[in-house]
Amino acid sequence: MRICISGSMKLFEYRGKELFNKYGIAVPNGKLINSEKDLSDLKFPFVLKAQVPIGGRGKAGGIKLTDSLNDAKEKFSQIMGMDIKGYTVKKVYAEEKVSIKKELYLSIMLDRTKRMPLIMISGEGGMDIESVPDTKIFKEWINPLIGIQSFNIRNLVSKLNLETEEGKEISKVVTKSYKMFREYDCELVEINPLIIKTDGSAMALDSKVIINDDAMFRHQDITPEHVELTPLEKDAKEKGITFIQLDGNIGVIANGAGLTMATLDALTYYKGKGGVFLDLGGTDDPEKVKQAFELMKKAKPKVIFLNLFGGITKCDTVAIGVKAVITKEGIDCPVITRIKGMNEGAAKEILKDAGLVTATTLQDAAEQSSTMAGGA
Repeated sequence: MRICISGSMKLFEYRGKELFNKYGIAVPNGKLINSEKDLSDLKFPFVLKAQVPIGGRGKAGGIKLTDSLNDAKEKFSQIMGMDIKGYTVKKVYAEEKVSIKKELYLSIMLDRTKRMPLIMISGEGGMDIESVPDTKIFKEWINPLIGIQSFNIRNLVSKLNLETEEGKEISKVVTKSYKMFREYDCELVEINPLIIKTDGSAMALDSKVIINDDAMFRHQDITPEHVELTPLEKDAKEKGITFIQLDGNIGVIANGAGLTMATLDALTYYKGKGGVFLDLGGTDDPEKVKQAFELMKKAKPKVIFLNLFGGITKCDTVAIGVKAVITKEGIDCPVITRIKGMNEGAAKEILKDAGLVTATTLQDAAEQSSTMAGGA
């Protein structure tokens, strides 16, 4: 299942490394490769790396070492366009090969339970952190009111069994990474591996940076790419509509996050699978509803389940928008509706007139939708 986390923007590796450079964190020399022509002026050997917003690139064949121009061209063509866990590679980054003495893991994230930034570090870099035993992962929570202190860094670095100069190098990276984490409103800053080179210096060999989407207005130097969004999700975002694609076959339109999640839970209970969910929020603008329904049609679900509670939202104006789309463009799948709230009687008449199925309860509508989609 591919779920996009609403409110977060993942940066490609090369974009994250641009920020590392800004904060004085060393990264290998590299450049973005758009075509085979861009390979000709690079110094061999170097590494070609697929740019996708997900881990596991190496295991999937998205990272390849090259030692000649012909070899680089062949491997570039292999990587460009390949599918890695549902993401098509559209960008490739070429990076110099560096000599590695040790590989470490470093990440800074927000621990929502403790409401504090959490720094994790391990001497087992270069592998998925989930595969590292807990006894080899060292954690330090940072009080956001006083910021990172020298004792926080000593507590972490002292457990890594590093030489004195190596420890100093890693301490600098931790300090700079935390500064970047706070100043760029990050939800995650991860370096895996964070390496110690044979000359004793530290370098970030990879980057994973996630920034809070709602804070992007403060960071005009970053161009939002929303690399995790599907084309339809990007279209919806431009229209100001919350629209997320999952891997089921039932399209859900609801208003409000709570009602949307309750609708998905009800479908799951009846063995149905939500494929797309679209949150209308508090809007009852027929034009906005029309745009939302058009997006849902493009997703091609087997069934559309419209679950609407009219508090601030007027049910009849939503129904007018739905009917406008169906009357003009038609609909090629069943639409189950469950309407409650302001002007629900008028809304039901409008939807019945449009040929839609109206259910009385959430359970009834969820069961009908699941059955029609082949679930229950």
